[in-house]
Amino acid sequence: MLEIVTVSALTAFLTAVGNGAAGEFGRQLHLSTGALVRRTLGRETPLPAAPQGWQELAHQLHPVLLRNAEHAHAWASLLHTQGGPVPVLRPGPGLPPATRHFTDRDDVLKRLRREATRAAAGQPRAALLYGPPGIGTSAVALYFGADQGALFPDGRFYVDLRDAAGGSGVEPAAVVGRLLRTMGVEPEQLPPTEAGRVQLYRSLTAGRRALVLVDHVTTAAQIRHLVPATPELLLLAVSSGPDLVVEAERIAVPPLRERDAVKMLRKVAGPEAVTRAKPRLPGVLASCAGNPFALKIAAMRLLTEGSGPAGDAGGTGDVDGTGGAGGTGDEDAPAGSDPVWATAHHAYRRLRPETARLCRLTALGDWPAIDAALAARAAGVELAEAGAMLAEAAEEQVLDASYDGRFRFRPGVRGYLEQAAGAQDGPARCSAAVARTLDGLRVRALYAARAALPQSWRTDLAPDGENPYADEAAGLAALRAEAANLVRAVRLADEYQQVETACELARALWPVQLKLGYWDEALPALRIAARLVDAYRPESRMAGALHFQLAHCLGALERWEEADRAAGAAVASERAAGHLLGEASCVEMRGLLRLNRWSYEAAYDHFTQAERVYRRIGPGQEGADDLGRALALAARHQGRALRGMGRLAESRARLEEARDFFAGGSGAEREPYNEARALTDLAETLLDGGDTAAALAAIAEAERLLTPQRATPHLRYLDQLRRRCQAVA
Repeated sequence: MLEIVTVSALTAFLTAVGNGAAGEFGRQLHLSTGALVRRTLGRETPLPAAPQGWQELAHQLHPVLLRNAEHAHAWASLLHTQGGPVPVLRPGPGLPPATRHFTDRDDVLKRLRREATRAAAGQPRAALLYGPPGIGTSAVALYFGADQGALFPDGRFYVDLRDAAGGSGVEPAAVVGRLLRTMGVEPEQLPPTEAGRVQLYRSLTAGRRALVLVDHVTTAAQIRHLVPATPELLLLAVSSGPDLVVEAERIAVPPLRERDAVKMLRKVAGPEAVTRAKPRLPGVLASCAGNPFALKIAAMRLLTEGSGPAGDAGGTGDVDGTGGAGGTGDEDAPAGSDPVWATAHHAYRRLRPETARLCRLTALGDWPAIDAALAARAAGVELAEAGAMLAEAAEEQVLDASYDGRFRFRPGVRGYLEQAAGAQDGPARCSAAVARTLDGLRVRALYAARAALPQSWRTDLAPDGENPYADEAAGLAALRAEAANLVRAVRLADEYQQVETACELARALWPVQLKLGYWDEALPALRIAARLVDAYRPESRMAGALHFQLAHCLGALERWEEADRAAGAAVASERAAGHLLGEASCVEMRGLLRLNRWSYEAAYDHFTQAERVYRRIGPGQEGADDLGRALALAARHQGRALRGMGRLAESRARLEEARDFFAGGSGAEREPYNEARALTDLAETLLDGGDTAAALAAIAEAERLLTPQRATPHLRYLDQLRRRCQAVA
């Protein structure tokens, strides 16, 4: 009996595969689909490059299925059993807390509520809050989200784009990716492409009464694809800067009126302190100009008058020969200056000289997150001293404390401190502080990378000595926490022409890509490092390693052409450097890129070429001790390509060879995870060849190996592969 598979069902399935997850489940399903396309059409069919390509492919397949019962049955079983796990919208962590000193803003809040509750009338609900730094745009958004929570029973989702320091905004695809993570999408379920992510975002939010709040937006492109397609959803974007041209209700946040400014002073400092300061109040209000950040700092000064360090905190000491804190060279803030700048000036002068110096030198890096270790390197002081100074600076509102125990400078405050550093410390001392900070981050990152991947030759740059990170989990946790700083450090090293430092910092991102899947985050740093290494160290092992990482990152994001160029550059560099292990690995990477694009013949050629290069590694050469493992991986990849080519007997032989090695054959140490992956590939080949009994046995053995490791995505795929076997048996 001919099983009917409709064009619409094929199109929906193929489109889902094309936009699907980048994790283990998505990759396996992607390759299985490609192999079945090849078998059905009897020819190699390139991976569609655009969304309409999947629909065209469905129309090519459908006539064949109408004529061929075997192919129709195979596609029906694939469609019925391989749908994959469907991400579900989960409330997530919600919004950060709103400030307790929130004052006024009635007009702005009314406009926001009107946008959130108006009749949709075919128009998306979206609002943009904008205004100068310190004016309270974020505070308004968070207050509205907290106060109007009943309007959003399906969740309030928050994304902060502040960590893209150094003038480089977060790319739109990365913004959607971050938002999906807050909505409960697991890394294994996250689509690699922007189009796939946007489609998933729209499907998760369809019909949902929810709030999406994106803070510190810098470009309209970052939120353009987040504008709701469903009337129940509200997008609220916040920009500390000029108005952006977006499809949204644009709402300027104005300065506080004088009576509201006094009200805020009373909330923070208390009525008595404000009453005592009444003679000076007009001057305070004039200098703050209705800016809530400036008013808050002024209120803190009113509270602590007479209790701060002697001499107005930092105006008289001299810890480094530059005159102590002392501001930027003028005793008072310039008349008519920006209120945030003036506020930073006064807050800075309350610091002790040594704390002021630490803040100046730490601010030079424009770091997304600051901890005691980073600040200690910048200032050249002990860790405990740096921690105490950061706490002092946070108390004076020079720094903002974060929930994770780290700190941030507001952009306006950082700008003031950078100018103060130039005036008081001079270019040489500023450069030395940046160099110390970069070197400290480099050493920490290299140690963490080595701990995260202790067996990999790609993490062998760690200095000699005891690694401060005890195990893989500790190393990976450190890299996760420092990821934004490491990307910033690569940019900064480029600015300061520290090429070797930039390259080593980028090399330390390898576990971030491989284990954490932070491809969007790592990509800008890898592009910089690849450019630098081509200019200053071409055709070197360092060039090969960095181009390999860049190719891996681009491939994971399905930017295929760029990835192939980077992989080609990696091969050429490793070959010129005479590094056989690196050359073979990079050739293998080119094969994987082609395998993932369903170019099976070209993939097989690269895998066999990689094997030939591996076999040139002689006793005592780098890689000789792991040669058996490298050859087993090459055999597995060859088996996968041969399956796609329809050469099933050869595929089975190569996959069995890989399985036997990872099972402990030839005296090798058993690797249960890689053995299970080879068994999974073998089961796919056996199923294609009609040997369902052997396929089911391979699936059962792979499950036995993976269950103790809690490899949930892989186990889920094996379960659905078993159901495919049962459907065709």
